[in-house]
Amino acid sequence: MTLIWPPMLLALLLVPLLLWLYLRLLRRRQTAAADLGPLAVVQNRQGQDVGRRRHVPPALYLAGLTFLLFGMARPEMPISLPRIEGTVILAFDVSNSMLAEDLEPSRIEAAKEAARLFVENQPSTIRVGVVAFSNGGLIVQQPTELQADVLAAIDRITPQGGTSVGQGIFTSLNAIAGAPIGLDVAALGEEGLPAELPPIEIEDYSSAVIVLLSDGENLSATDPLEVAQLAAEAGVRIYPVGIGSAEGAVLEVDGFAVHTQLNEQVLQEIASVTNGAYYRAEDAETLREIYRTIDLQLTVEGEQTEITSLLAGLGALFFLVGAVLSMLWFGRVP
Repeated sequence: MTLIWPPMLLALLLVPLLLWLYLRLLRRRQTAAADLGPLAVVQNRQGQDVGRRRHVPPALYLAGLTFLLFGMARPEMPISLPRIEGTVILAFDVSNSMLAEDLEPSRIEAAKEAARLFVENQPSTIRVGVVAFSNGGLIVQQPTELQADVLAAIDRITPQGGTSVGQGIFTSLNAIAGAPIGLDVAALGEEGLPAELPPIEIEDYSSAVIVLLSDGENLSATDPLEVAQLAAEAGVRIYPVGIGSAEGAVLEVDGFAVHTQLNEQVLQEIASVTNGAYYRAEDAETLREIYRTIDLQLTVEGEQTEITSLLAGLGALFFLVGAVLSMLWFGRVP
């Protein structure tokens, strides 16, 4: 326990002073009782001797005053409260295949619309970041509690290029860590990640999750499951959301007709490796519902909380009980 105004503890010196005055008053009454005899005995409304009960209301008043005076020092103590907190990275696949219209109005626009709804429904204890990945990965918005910044970042996303799911996961881990994760530069390939990742030391980020929005069509040599294993070692859960249909759609890219379809297998394996869950977005409405069911971590954490109001309430309760007992036993409130 800590105190914001420690000097106010001097006010507690009033408690022993009042106790001394009360005991002095009792001694004077005992002296008077020797002269007055039965007339000096404290009686209730029925004329009966109340005995030691006469000390109960004053003791309650003194206890209540102690709580109030101690509260003037504004004490703080850690109070553990359950709450949802952590970091969520929205990792958008922005490859050309996300322009397909097997989700209305398109895969990318449906994903962005549902993501906006997700961000708007998050409590202030959740930090949200945005990552865009195609051939490479880019942190569009560092994790923040400012919803307006996240929504603006989502609006800036534009599809282009191929797909590297592994790069999307790795860039998301960098966003969670808040700094580039140590990787031997000599091991880097042309697309930013080698086909096989070397051993990497990474801290624990078990309060973070990655929502991976992709059609699962990986065109990179880097195995996304290896990068997913790296996330698992850091305690980061990945929730892949499959965007698109199994039948797929034909998309025109640079004058060529390209058939693109949802590859669920790789996304399911990523979820399994990281202890996350895979979701299939069959349409825009299903995608919005998915965001409502994503399991964010409930933690119990102690926070320094001022308990002055609690002490004031206890003090008032002691005063009230003392007044009620005094009224019942003696017919008056001291």
